[in-house]
Amino acid sequence: MNESASLDAAAATTEQRISPVYRKIIWRLIPFLFLCYVLNYIDRVNISFASLQFREDLGISTAAYGFGVGIFFVGYVLFEVPSNLMLQRFGARTTIMRIMVAWGLVSISTMFVTSATQLYVVRVLLGIAEAGFFPGVVFYLTLWFPSALRARIMAMFVLAIAVAGVFGGPASGFIMSSMSDLWGLRGWQWLFLLEGIPPVIAGIAAYFLLSNGPQDADWLSEEEKAVVMSDLNAETKARASGKHGSFLMAARDPRLYAIAGAWFTIAWCGSVINYWSPAIIRNSGISDTLSIGLISAIPYAVGALGMLIINNHSDIKLERRWHYAFSAGLAALAIGLLPLAANTWQLAIVLLTMLSVGYLASVALFWSIPTAYLSTGAAAGSIALISSLGQLGGLTAPNIIGWTQHVTGNFAAGFYTVAFGMILGTGIMLISVPAKLLKERRIVEQ
Repeated sequence: MNESASLDAAAATTEQRISPVYRKIIWRLIPFLFLCYVLNYIDRVNISFASLQFREDLGISTAAYGFGVGIFFVGYVLFEVPSNLMLQRFGARTTIMRIMVAWGLVSISTMFVTSATQLYVVRVLLGIAEAGFFPGVVFYLTLWFPSALRARIMAMFVLAIAVAGVFGGPASGFIMSSMSDLWGLRGWQWLFLLEGIPPVIAGIAAYFLLSNGPQDADWLSEEEKAVVMSDLNAETKARASGKHGSFLMAARDPRLYAIAGAWFTIAWCGSVINYWSPAIIRNSGISDTLSIGLISAIPYAVGALGMLIINNHSDIKLERRWHYAFSAGLAALAIGLLPLAANTWQLAIVLLTMLSVGYLASVALFWSIPTAYLSTGAAAGSIALISSLGQLGGLTAPNIIGWTQHVTGNFAAGFYTVAFGMILGTGIMLISVPAKLLKERRIVEQ
């Protein structure tokens, strides 16, 4: 029996039992990981709302703010691979607890900065603290779910970005507008304090709520464990003939760097919506901080729905590359058109909504591509390497956008650069990663 036939036979024997097992795993893991990512995203991007006050309080220019946003990724990039390799060695419980407690404490410390230099230091430390969380969770999910389900699973996880945008914006606006000067603290100081405490609590909870893998999950029966391990082992065997037996072998594959280049441009895209949307909305005609926070929730809410539809369709069709290309292209188009919304807040919201749909779907779909061909032994380090190299986009984009806005007085040049980069990166990945490289088994869910 050839490899393809054996995979189909394995699938046929387990189809009737797969759906309940994976639903059980989803309900056990995803809600908590989802909450953790909501907290992660709020703590990473709340600086975009805080800047509406602290830039004036501390005398920080637009270019300096852009540098402060981008320098976060210096620490993030340097420590992602080591963090993911530690997760593979020591397990998810300990690693996620360490990451979350550290980033919560660093986020709280941001309330004490009094200068641009201190802001830069704290942002680097926040990047170091957060390093490994997102790629760590991506790798962690590969230990539980076969690739045929991962677009939907990643969509559930990435939905946290949308929820963070829907609730984080209004919450940040409310804190800053209603608590400013309470007990001698400015609104932006209360923001970093109140939004830094929950990750510490959730990090401690992670140690007790997460299992390191299916084999360690005492909440799964032996039969359920066998179903999951059988599916995962079948995929492992299917990829064993490839050349990615280890991280060091995978790191020599040029495709890995083509994929990282595409993630680089998605990080550029994320910088626009995560760090500049409050400024875009304010510049388009909305001045009240609370109103900016409420309006900023609209793109994320619609974006969440669009992402779920696109990713579900990708899983049904077992097609990743063109679904990703469509999503990235939609985001690039929206960014390229954003300069037209300089004085019209309604158009700005429409374009930010298009951007949100494309960005969120791209993030979720992206990780179904490398995880569909990397071997288990290569996955942890390779995912972290792709993420860390790609996050250099998060370092450069805020500086490009901030500098061009400072020089020209508008966002146009920076946004055009980001849009062109996304189209280029997507094209390179489509050429470098052919569909036949992605080895996925179809799992029929009842």
